[in-house]
Amino acid sequence: MDQSKIRNFCIIAHIDHGKSTLADRLLEVTGTVDKRNMKAQLLDKMDLEREKGITIKLAPVRMQYKDYQLNLIDTPGHVDFSYEVSRSLEACEGAILVVDASQGIQAQTLANVYLAMAADLTIIPVLNKIDLPAADVERVSAEVISLLGCKKEDILLISAKTGVGVEAVLDAVIDLIPTPKGDESKPTRALIFDSYYDDYRGVILYVRVIDGHIAKSAHIRMISAATNGIALEVGALRPDMKPNADLKTGEIGYIVTNLKSTREARVGDTVTLVTNASTQALPGYKVVKPFVYAGFFPDSNENYIALKEAIDKLSLSDSALQYEPENSPVLGFGVRIGFLGLLHMDIIKERIEREYNLDLVVTNPSTDYEVVMSNGDEIDIKSASSLPEASKVAEIREPWIKGEVVCPKEYVGSVIQLIVSKRGLQKNLSFVDAQLALITFEAPLANLLTDFYDQLKSITSGYGSFNYELDNYRQEDLVRLDFYVAGDRVDALSIMVHRSEANGIGRETVKKLKDVIPRQNFQVALQAGVGGKFIAREDISAFRKDVTTGLYGGDVSRKKKVLAKQKKGKERMKRFGKVDIPAEAFTVLLKRD
Repeated sequence: MDQSKIRNFCIIAHIDHGKSTLADRLLEVTGTVDKRNMKAQLLDKMDLEREKGITIKLAPVRMQYKDYQLNLIDTPGHVDFSYEVSRSLEACEGAILVVDASQGIQAQTLANVYLAMAADLTIIPVLNKIDLPAADVERVSAEVISLLGCKKEDILLISAKTGVGVEAVLDAVIDLIPTPKGDESKPTRALIFDSYYDDYRGVILYVRVIDGHIAKSAHIRMISAATNGIALEVGALRPDMKPNADLKTGEIGYIVTNLKSTREARVGDTVTLVTNASTQALPGYKVVKPFVYAGFFPDSNENYIALKEAIDKLSLSDSALQYEPENSPVLGFGVRIGFLGLLHMDIIKERIEREYNLDLVVTNPSTDYEVVMSNGDEIDIKSASSLPEASKVAEIREPWIKGEVVCPKEYVGSVIQLIVSKRGLQKNLSFVDAQLALITFEAPLANLLTDFYDQLKSITSGYGSFNYELDNYRQEDLVRLDFYVAGDRVDALSIMVHRSEANGIGRETVKKLKDVIPRQNFQVALQAGVGGKFIAREDISAFRKDVTTGLYGGDVSRKKKVLAKQKKGKERMKRFGKVDIPAEAFTVLLKRD
């Protein structure tokens, strides 16, 4: 295909603004998919994506329209996958910015627009859902104009659900988005913008060919990973795989390789040919580092091997997943896994439970900390239980994020109060338009992990949206908060907190544990402590059998004698008794109220 007839573009938007629905209509209008084979969210292959109504894995598709080859990438909207989105934008020359005509601009809309501008893409603004009764085209158009600096007539009004105005979007793609600017004569370079593992075919790469071409059976090399492979098959997705003889300059397609894991071909890497190889990698590649960690334990120790095998298989197709074995005296053998964020963790948990039929106990998510020892050594810890003795630690650094909240102006005061309550620092307050405020702030990541998003939605009546990126590590006065059940320390419950918050969190957590842990035949003490000093306590009272029920009349000493015997029995039980801690106790911090 001649480069002047190729258009590469993606769809960017906030979650639930209609990206996947618009992609469905484009496939229908261009005749890529027959009407009888059409279904909602066609490009979302996973059951989870359909149930949650979100895109988790990006999906490329090739369409033919008016003699033009249109390559579309449907990107995820969630902040956890922003690196994948940034690589997808690098594979395109243009982007369709979809904004919900009833909700207007949200935090993720802004974040994706900034990414598109950084990648120097042509942005086509589209107002979706104009058929809804709540649609306010004038207000939302004004927001888009102030964000992009475009004219009102540049904004396309569509309804992806009914198909109104969708053809105008395709015409705008052909007229406004520039053609690819690659050189066929240069050594081959192709950008990997996604990769996944197929059980039957091995690792499959989604690539954009920048220079040169890649033919079937060619010997390929990943420049950054320094691994070699063979292109067993190349072709395009329409939306199923259609093999071709080769992928030419400017085209987007797939390569089936003989690689065994996505770690050998990560997102952002550059593919070249072994013969006439390019030495210059494409810019922007980085190894994605997880920053949310949680322990995954099977409900029974005999399922540990099954859990480990499940995670091994998932990590083949998800190069961001990092894990190591973990052992807990209470929960037994398990695995500590690193994730890109809470949504990523939620998805992996659900996939393990569904696809491998396992019941899991998941501990409270935490982040990683940089610990500087008294002797000058630096170590990285992923859970509070691995923190060395306080006497050996010189300082502890925790990750901070830069965040943005977009909300209606009447909620600004409540949002700033929420940020301050999380030890956050408000940096800036600006207005997108007369109604919408944009609050930028910095905050420690650990304080936002559990319920920040839920509280934000609650105080803004659902109108607030949140986006963040990792900033740096800062030294803080952090302590390890331990929890004791019947005198035994439970390492799986330990968390890292700021010294000023230790008392409040300790009291709150032992109260919750009291509700979760069942009563025993003996009194159980629940305690929270910092460095061996207890700061909070709750007691679960014992079940009491009425041993005096058979006594009547006679001297009171008979009654006292039986009660004294019972008391002695309870004391003995307290020494040897074991408390069975239910699975809910380990996620008690996730449920703050």
